[in-house]
Amino acid sequence: MTIPYLSRISALVSRYDGFILDLWGVVHNGVAPIPGAVDCMRSLVRSGKGVALLSNAPRRAEDVARRIAQIGVPNDCYHHLMSSGEEVWEYLHRRNDPFYAGLGRRCLQIGSDRDLEIREGLQLEFVDSAETADFVLNTGPAGWDDTIEDYAPLLRRLLQRDLPMICANPDLVVMHGTKLALCAGALAEWYENEGGTVRWHGKPYRSVYDSCLALLGITDRSRVLAVGDSIRTDIAGAAAAGLDSLFIISGIHAEEFGIAKGGAPDLARIDAALAAGPYQPVAIAHQLCW
Repeated sequence: MTIPYLSRISALVSRYDGFILDLWGVVHNGVAPIPGAVDCMRSLVRSGKGVALLSNAPRRAEDVARRIAQIGVPNDCYHHLMSSGEEVWEYLHRRNDPFYAGLGRRCLQIGSDRDLEIREGLQLEFVDSAETADFVLNTGPAGWDDTIEDYAPLLRRLLQRDLPMICANPDLVVMHGTKLALCAGALAEWYENEGGTVRWHGKPYRSVYDSCLALLGITDRSRVLAVGDSIRTDIAGAAAAGLDSLFIISGIHAEEFGIAKGGAPDLARIDAALAAGPYQPVAIAHQLCW
């Protein structure tokens, strides 16, 4: 394998002033912190490094901070938090972007009760049918076991009206405990492939990385390391933003790489997966560990 495989990240720390850490799959699994992650983050803070959490959660940043604190990720182990949902809220609130300026005020939200806080302060009328909506806010499936087929009838009605969709989470799937669950990105990908218009926010799109760099106060991109478990969003997104990346292989790719049940990683599969795209992390690690 040509990319270094690290047992701990402390070997990389001196090369960087700031760290942008993915949340789900790197810091926690939706239920509890991943072993070693919180201690690693505290070590980064003690070392004088800036730590920003960057999540594709379709929720406001303050909401995400509260939720991760409840499952054991306290706010003293990082400095900043940015989410795709926060960026969506800001664009919907300002409406100074041509896409957003052209939206109406009647919004159909695809999401769960967990995602309702994103509505606050937007002065939108939330409706329940495709026939009365001006646009769609997609924050993801309502249930952890939901499938694309569950939403296909609604998505087809939206397509018939050519309604624009905002995707507040580009992830296709996420680890929830020990199993994969569908995300907003899977619904948006289906919609776009069928001819629908989608505005995407979050990783791998550059604007959300720019927001993190502004929070960290670092202008030299070579001094920032992005850490993530998704090739499609974290590794590709870091490369597009001009940042180095560290690839955590025990997240959503765990089964693909042969480690979902505690096996040794299949390095050939990891090489092949990374070779499929125009990006290369500076190193690979099983998990975020100091």
